[in-house]
Amino acid sequence: MAVEKEFPMTLAGKEKLEQELDYLKTVKRKEVVERIKIARSFGDLSENSEYDSAKEEQAFVEGRITTLENMIRNAKIIEEGEMASDSVSLGRSVTFIELPDGDEETYTIVGSAEADPFEGKISNDSPIAKSLIGKKVGDQVSVQTPGGEMSVRIVSIK
Repeated sequence: MAVEKEFPMTLAGKEKLEQELDYLKTVKRKEVVERIKIARSFGDLSENSEYDSAKEEQAFVEGRITTLENMIRNAKIIEEGEMASDSVSLGRSVTFIELPDGDEETYTIVGSAEADPFEGKISNDSPIAKSLIGKKVGDQVSVQTPGGEMSVRIVSIK
């Protein structure tokens, strides 16, 4: 039997996934079934774009439900005590300055299930996080990104 992938995440991240799963199962699923029912009433399904669209949405919703159930089932909650207090690790926020221009950025390193760069949450699998994990305040780190190499200096870890 294949070993299931663990999804490291915070308790808040798991709760957010559980809320999305509940919404998809209780609200969205019913909406899509209703759309399919209405589209069927239009007659000939072979040329019914509303029916095709509703079936595609149903496939997406069911796929997302399966994905979320798997992530929640295999969630590994990051406990506060598991985090190193003086180095960058999963669940911690890190502020760094890009060198030489001095642009300051802050990210929280989370598991891939919680990653949302627009909210300042980056996956522990991302190039930046992989380069920063284990480093301490004051360390200068070279980060290999798709856009090329950049150097940063860690300013704070929370």
